[in-house]
Amino acid sequence: MPRRRVPRAVSFWTAGLLLVLVLAASGVPSPLYRVYQERFGFSSGVLTTVFGIYAFALLAALLVVGALSDHVGRRPVLVAGLLLQAVAGLLFLLADGVGWLLAARVVQGLSVGTLTGTLGATLLDFQRADRPTGALLNSASPGLGLALGAVGAGLAIEFVPAPTTWVFGTTTALFTAAALLLPVLLPESSPRVPGALASLRPRVHVPAAQRGAFLVALPCLVALWALSGLYLSLGPSVMAGVFGVEDHLVGSLLLVAVNATGTVGSVSLWRASARTAMLSGCLVFAVGVTATVAALLTAAPVLFFAAAVVSGFGFGAAFLGAIATVTRGVAAGERGGLLSSVFVVGYLAFSVPAITAGLAAARVGLRPTATVYGALVVALALVAVAGLLRRRRAERRATAGERSEPVAA
Repeated sequence: MPRRRVPRAVSFWTAGLLLVLVLAASGVPSPLYRVYQERFGFSSGVLTTVFGIYAFALLAALLVVGALSDHVGRRPVLVAGLLLQAVAGLLFLLADGVGWLLAARVVQGLSVGTLTGTLGATLLDFQRADRPTGALLNSASPGLGLALGAVGAGLAIEFVPAPTTWVFGTTTALFTAAALLLPVLLPESSPRVPGALASLRPRVHVPAAQRGAFLVALPCLVALWALSGLYLSLGPSVMAGVFGVEDHLVGSLLLVAVNATGTVGSVSLWRASARTAMLSGCLVFAVGVTATVAALLTAAPVLFFAAAVVSGFGFGAAFLGAIATVTRGVAAGERGGLLSSVFVVGYLAFSVPAITAGLAAARVGLRPTATVYGALVVALALVAVAGLLRRRRAERRATAGERSEPVAA
């Protein structure tokens, strides 16, 4: 009996739902860090180490297996990544000290690194040719997923007697079910290309045709993900230590504010050109982070929340533009490697500055650390704006030169 063909739209939205679910799971521990900190009694420096080791494991996975799905197919890589997520949930459930948290975050990082580039490439595989929504979902998913994870964990902290058990029991069950159902809902979408073993050599792979666009988007990506790393690692601690707001739910709502509006930013500029989305997004982002610095200097929690909303909107719009710029015209057999390279840059910016900030905060305090951090992020966003404007002027000069050339007789 012939196998029933899964509609393309079902496969596309299945991949999108899985990407949101994976990113939600990666954001779940952030509101719970302070719960674990109170339970196990560790410092802000240890907290950012727990946060950062996840990002390094994720980076290792991106560098090693980021392009593997271009060679062996998407489905085997996805099933392996989903099973790793289930294992991470079990480790969180069993955690009775910092060592368990570190192990859980390493496994979760390996899983997210395996899945993000592969799911992003799967979205590009299944998107309609006349409606390129793959870039939209790739850019909107981080904000939406992290917001859902943060609010879910925050509500569990507020209303459930054993929040860590409830949260990680749920994620373990969800990812186990997803790994079992994936072969049914997601047909193979990538042609198998020779060189699977060679692809495991750690590297950042950007196809030659996309390198110019990648360099233009680079400072934008670094600025966006550096701020996201600060919020996710130290955001609730800043609310408590700088503004005196100890409520766990309020700390979670801060993460929702910055991440949910990222999705709004992506959707709002979906139909704009890639350059317009990235340029306007970077400018809005710079305004939002400037307001964040002002809120820290004046100890104004309402302004801090409002600035998080503006920064999040700018993040979503700019990341949409960056993804659309970098992935324009990429060949099917190079999508996994390219998307993984984008996330390598993102997660390096997400982790290294946040770990540095956590160590600095232990020495000089949260307020001065976050203030300097914000100022540096604003500078990077403005560098990205300058690069975009310079590239646009160069393209206009090249076009004008072509028009002025005489036609050969």
